[in-house]
Amino acid sequence: MTLDENEVYTPQETISILKISDSTFRRLIRQGIFRATKIGGQYRILGREILRLLSPNLPGKVKRTYRKIVNKIG
Repeated sequence: MTLDENEVYTPQETISILKISDSTFRRLIRQGIFRATKIGGQYRILGREILRLLSPNLPGKVKRTYRKIVNKIG
């Protein structure tokens, strides 16, 4: 799958791409690590947010959280 930084993704698509649970997805939003916009009662996520989370050059808190997620999955 190719991620387009200007594409808008649904929560289900994002969860599938990141291979995380729905509760983890919502927790990342609540903690401000992941930015999403609610439209019509459902979150929408820009591809650049997904790419930012996956980037190996993540700063501080985001990088630590990403490592925790990877360790839980792996």
